[in-house]
Amino acid sequence: MVRLTDRRWISALALPLLACVPLACSGSDHPGKEDTSPAESTLPVSRLSAADEMAIKAIVQHRSKDNCAKTGVADTARCLSKVRVDEQDQVVSDATPSGFGPSDLASAYSIPSSGTFTGTIAIVDAYDDPTAESDLGTYRSTYGLSACTTANGCFKKVSQTGSTTSLPSTDAGWAGEISLDLDMASAICPACKILLVEANSASYADLGAAVNEAATLGATVISNSYGGTESSSNGTYDSQYYNHPGIAIFASSGDAGYSGGTQYPAAGANVIAVGGTSLTKSSSSRGWVEAVWGSSTSGSNGAGSGCSNYTALPSWATATASPNCSKKTVADVSAVADPNTGVAVYVTTVASGSTAGWQVYGGTSAAAPIVASIFALTGNGKATGAFIWNNTSAFYDSTSGTNYNGASGSTGGKACSVGTNNLCNGVVGFDAPTGWGSPSVSSILALAGAGGT
Repeated sequence: MVRLTDRRWISALALPLLACVPLACSGSDHPGKEDTSPAESTLPVSRLSAADEMAIKAIVQHRSKDNCAKTGVADTARCLSKVRVDEQDQVVSDATPSGFGPSDLASAYSIPSSGTFTGTIAIVDAYDDPTAESDLGTYRSTYGLSACTTANGCFKKVSQTGSTTSLPSTDAGWAGEISLDLDMASAICPACKILLVEANSASYADLGAAVNEAATLGATVISNSYGGTESSSNGTYDSQYYNHPGIAIFASSGDAGYSGGTQYPAAGANVIAVGGTSLTKSSSSRGWVEAVWGSSTSGSNGAGSGCSNYTALPSWATATASPNCSKKTVADVSAVADPNTGVAVYVTTVASGSTAGWQVYGGTSAAAPIVASIFALTGNGKATGAFIWNNTSAFYDSTSGTNYNGASGSTGGKACSVGTNNLCNGVVGFDAPTGWGSPSVSSILALAGAGGT
């Protein structure tokens, strides 16, 4: 078992930075939609050691903003990354990295330094990042990683039709997202090849076509760092774009907490939904601690979670794990997403008025490529969500915190009570904001039958 072993039965009230405000997390993101959730059940909550508790309390709060604005257009997604900003909401760019780098992530997720890990990590995003390859080169050279270029066959950038020359228009927000995704793939699996597929727009149809192209071009895993409002078209999109048996597909769960609504494609039937945590160093046995990303002090920030209004309970999931949702619960798994504990990213294609350089990113857009890359490097590129649900001991359980931020508004499903309902609170075992927790690579590698079963 790799779950934290030094937790004590302490009150959730000992975590003021992560405490849920005394309001219900209730309602529906789809007015008039029939509530399909069963009567509310409660589960054991918030278990942290004294060392981990202190580490979580010590996390410094920073300002951040969405990299991509909400579109307000049906069947359209936005990237789910956040970038750290100053008091004037200007992106903070530095000459040297200041967020977590590859060695930090390797330590946090128990990635061995030895061994040859291979595979092709496909990154699907909208619009073109014209400096994607050069930015990736700066990231990798700064951290001592081998070059990954078009010339040596490690990196390839194509459009949703597979063209290497006829690429979409440039969008600075999505360019930052692309840099984040490429850097996280490099940090986790530097020996893996990287395939960047750029959709013509952020419509579900174009992004879905890019997913199909990634599968056609031989992706081992496909990472999707975007999301939007789910709809009755979920099933159609599932079958047209996100149904590629033998290729694990991952999608970010969202960045607006429980009140932001369940996101698609994370809510898709064939997709592994990736939630988010706050990750920080601790003096406990693991050396790190993670809690649900999101709190009453962080505005609308937080890992997306919820109960799908349309997607049936997947065959790999069990209703008893999520007693407050009779359909698919988002998410299945998680990794660092809190911009307060963010990752270092190198970006040169920036919006007018911004400065190129090293920036600190968060959002479940960071978590999705991290988890996707872990599945590639452990030989589980053929896995479905069943791999996680059947091997829960190989994941670090996040048992504290909440992603309910006290905002008015709501998501589908029953009311989310303070500290008890696992749709918006970290609890022992499965919870919606973090799924079964974050991966321990060494434990996954030690599993009997690891390799996509």
